[in-house]
Amino acid sequence: MRAYVLRRLLQSVLVLLGVTIVVFVLLQVAGDPVVIMLSGSGATEQQLQDLRRELGLDAPAPVRYARFIAGLARGDLGKSLRSNRPALPLVLERMPATLLLTASALIFSLVCAVPIGVVAATRPRGFLDAVGRLIAVIGQATPVFWLGIMMVLFFAVHLRWLPPGGYGTWQHLVLPTAALGLLPMARVSRLLRSSLLDVLGQDFVRTAWAKGLPERQVILGHALRNAALPVVTVVGLMVGTLLGGAVVTETIFAWPGVGLLAVQAIYNRDTSVVQAAVVTVAVAFILINLAVDLLYAWLDPRIRYE
Repeated sequence: MRAYVLRRLLQSVLVLLGVTIVVFVLLQVAGDPVVIMLSGSGATEQQLQDLRRELGLDAPAPVRYARFIAGLARGDLGKSLRSNRPALPLVLERMPATLLLTASALIFSLVCAVPIGVVAATRPRGFLDAVGRLIAVIGQATPVFWLGIMMVLFFAVHLRWLPPGGYGTWQHLVLPTAALGLLPMARVSRLLRSSLLDVLGQDFVRTAWAKGLPERQVILGHALRNAALPVVTVVGLMVGTLLGGAVVTETIFAWPGVGLLAVQAIYNRDTSVVQAAVVTVAVAFILINLAVDLLYAWLDPRIRYE
């Protein structure tokens, strides 16, 4: 197990390195941040060059990337071009809000998806199964941005039940949680239904039925644990999807997380903040997937990493 963890950590470093390369290249082709910063100020070409030299943007791209990697190794991802504050602390200040939204959306999706999947699998081709499939189709077909806007118009503007955006109370969390959690809820419920139907037809489940065990014990105690293996994989990937989807959700609901900060930094060509945000989210995604792989061994004792 220790060798597997070390190997995965090495792979994670390579993945993170690839992420930094992609982000750096995309930011290079996005435009000159100095021109954006001084647009409308009537700055001369000499002033633009002086600012590039001051910010270290006059060096060739490979040199600037090498400086970025060296700073990343030290935990220094540069300073914001707008606020002149260190970029990494600026991102970490927003991370609790993003993690809160991601965790609440994940909990919401699992709390809804598990009962829907279990009922649909134990009562296939029934009314509840049809309702569950309808919810899954709607959830997977509805874009997050459209759903968020419709929720704001209906629950905040029309009914005035919940605030349209912001941060601070549990009421502010309801709409973005529902908008962000609908897609993973739909996917998990459909996958759990399929996996549980497959497990219910296996010999050890039939043996449990033959022993006269109660339905609740057979479903929850025997079948569900084995059916949870593919679900765990999808949930681990869903966390990354939720972190990525938080960019859109936070923008719609004015949620002060890393996603909203990244969008604002992209508009302002604040490259240091964009890089810090992407690296932070990538590290979180990598660590979560590593934890999911290790959880496999606990769920299924047959799995051994040599």
